[in-house]
Parts: sequence; structure tokens; C-alpha cells
Amino acid sequence: MSDLEVQKKENSELLQLVTFIVGNEEFAVDIILVHEIIRMIQITKVPNSPDFVDGVINLRGRIIPVINLRYKIGLEKKPTDKNTRIIVVEVNNNTIGFIVDSVREVLRIPESITEAPPELTTNINSNFIKSVGKLDDRLIILIDIQKVISTEEQNEISQANLSKE
Repeated sequence: MSDLEVQKKENSELLQLVTFIVGNEEFAVDIILVHEIIRMIQITKVPNSPDFVDGVINLRGRIIPVINLRYKIGLEKKPTDKNTRIIVVEVNNNTIGFIVDSVREVLRIPESITEAPPELTTNINSNFIKSVGKLDDRLIILIDIQKVISTEEQNEISQANLSKE
């Protein structure tokens, strides 16, 4: 292989991720799915909305459902603070916000340093863990954001009419 071919192969295997903290764990999601990251803003509770939805936000005229990622991974909710962020992502053609404890960084890592998650993971719901990245002294849990919300839950959001353009 020529140097150029090796470089192309290495570039094609780089993952670009947004890393964030929830509880004591560091997670990451593919940057392609992230629309934006915003500071915590007023969340409006919606009567009869699904339990996993904290409410909705008005983001430049768009009504977006917001889900607390702590709830989805089985942790207790905690009060928001100056580090709390909402990561706005695209999930199966739906724009959804996820509340995280803090956003850490945008990171590029080689796919080769990731591996399948171990069978016995911590107290985290492992259904949506794509892989685990080992980076120096850090373990980063790569999540499949599209599996965080099941198709059934996405339908609940649609039926509750929480997502409006």
C-alpha cells in the first residue's frame, strides 16, 4: 500500500465524536447526528406526555421534545447546574434534545481503539451501547443514539404531538 492509501485508510477509520458526562460515565455520540449543543433553557412540561420526556423547548421557533439521558440509562435525575447541556440530535427524522450533565469535547479517535461492550456492563442499560473506546486512561462509551429511544417511544412522541416545526 502506498503512503496515500494508508493515510486514506486511517482517515476513513477516524470517528468524530461529541463526548459528554452523565453520572460518573463518559459517553460519546457521532458528531454527524448532533445539530447543536445548547445551555439549559426553560423546559415546558406537557400534560400526558410519555414518562421519559421531561418536556419541550422552543428552539428558534421549533418545538423539540427533551429527554433526560440520566432517566434513559437508569440513573436518578439531579438538579441542573451551570454545566448541564442539551444535545440536540436527529433521531430517525425526529429532532430531539437530550439533557446531559456536561459536554466534554469533540474528539477524533481511530475506530481501531474501540471494541464491543463487555457482556456485563455497569448499571447502565446496555441495549444502546455501540462500543467502548479506550483512550489513554479513559473509557468512552459510544452510544447508538437511535437506539436510546425505541421505535415505540418515538411513536409516543409523535402521537403526543411534541415535535413541531
